[in-house]
Amino acid sequence: MPAQDTAAQHIAGHGDFGPLAGIGDEAAPGADGQLAALRRLGWTTVELRAIDGTALADLSPTAFATLARQLADADVTVTAVASRIGNWSRPITGDIGLDLTELDVLAERCAALGCRLVRIMSYPNDGLPQEDWADRVLARTAALADRAERAGLVLVHENCAGWAGDRADRALRLLRAVDSPALRLLFDTGNGVPYGYDAPDMLRDLAPYVTHVHIKDAVRLPDGSTAYTLPGEGEAGVARCLRILAAHGYTGALSLEPHLAVRPHEGLTRAGEDAADLFVRAGRALAALLDAELPAAELPTAERPVGGPA
Repeated sequence: MPAQDTAAQHIAGHGDFGPLAGIGDEAAPGADGQLAALRRLGWTTVELRAIDGTALADLSPTAFATLARQLADADVTVTAVASRIGNWSRPITGDIGLDLTELDVLAERCAALGCRLVRIMSYPNDGLPQEDWADRVLARTAALADRAERAGLVLVHENCAGWAGDRADRALRLLRAVDSPALRLLFDTGNGVPYGYDAPDMLRDLAPYVTHVHIKDAVRLPDGSTAYTLPGEGEAGVARCLRILAAHGYTGALSLEPHLAVRPHEGLTRAGEDAADLFVRAGRALAALLDAELPAAELPTAERPVGGPA
């Protein structure tokens, strides 16, 4: 088995990125398998989404206590939790009560885990006029951010499903309208391929407000569908995104979400060694990408502004 890697080796010379992490259920359904994949990579940070197919907020108190104990025993910290709030399964016409309840449960569980970041999205439309959709998204997100701030959490909105998912101007409008320290951005390097935009171009506008990062890569197939690849081997511009983040002083985690074996929005779940091996291969590819020479000439010059967008 290859020697374990260290995050310090991977990020040396490429900005002050935080730890390498990953959404554990992309490697294995259960906590044991998720932790085993992290050990193979030498990583000690995880992002939690589901355990044995059950979302973190839906785990029984006993199951959650067991999970927290396993993480503590393994000296693994939690960088973020990937909630279902506003995601592809919860259109804007749905009951916000589901999201508020999930956030309340996650507030307690994040406190127990020592984690503050909660991934959200901004609600797919359900036949509403554009401005009605926008107004509802802004109002809902403001209510969620208010509750999150009181709980000591930060909601990180992902460039994925929803009103502000594929447009930088809408993401910035969302930040301005909510105007809360409890709302920031999560940037996923691979989402531009399936959603039809250039991720590095979007990131140049959003980088000052990014607090969490997902790493994936992909290619668009001739039939218009998306195939996911190892980081650095696709068309998403992962290396360009890393250079932009470094130039803006990003210091958060890089959390692997390879989508090679698990894609919840497509109902794809390939359990067992196959998923774990693919996750580890993707992790090593990310490490290699960070170790590669990133030409300084391609680094944009920018400084991180203080506060939210003007």
